Amino acid sequence: MKRYYFIGDDLNDIAAAERALLSKGVGAEQIHVLSLDDADAERRQLHDVQSLMKRDVVHSAEIGALVGLAASILAIAIAQVSGLAAKVGWVPFVFLAVVLLGFFTWEGGLIGIQLPNSRFRRFEKALRAGEHVFFVDVDGAEEDRLREVMAAHASLRPAGTGSSSPRWLVGLQQNARKFSQWAP
Repeated sequence: MKRYYFIGDDLNDIAAAERALLSKGVGAEQIHVLSLDDADAERRQLHDVQSLMKRDVVHSAEIGALVGLAASILAIAIAQVSGLAAKVGWVPFVFLAVVLLGFFTWEGGLIGIQLPNSRFRRFEKALRAGEHVFFVDVDGAEEDRLREVMAAHASLRPAGTGSSSPRWLVGLQQNARKFSQWAP
């Protein structure tokens, strides 16, 4: 799947584009609006970006996990080279490695919650100027439908492409939505 980004300043036009995509069979889970005016987007029942995904928690936690992994390997290596593991056993050092991995992952997440999502940083200037980012995740079969709908909404300017959520995750979200509508 591929993510297509568009920028526009009219939430009504974005809402119309979203409705057109939904009517052409593009799933609601594939359509999102990133806006600093969440209340106005919600009033129009647009599929906004979840607040946690606006922050860089996941990306920063991944970086923290890599740092934690390096620190864990270093702790195990020091225990091996110094001979301490032979004297006191491996349990304290393995425990230390697990704690280091968890701590750095947690710290990375805490740092990330203070930062805008790395995928959306390029849109900060447009967002501060009162514009909104409309993005759609489509696979090859849906690209023609996206082009057709977006041609009818010229006020939404193309703003590039990027990687999207994996198809299996979108499918899982669609099935969860269907189940939640079915469940009492």
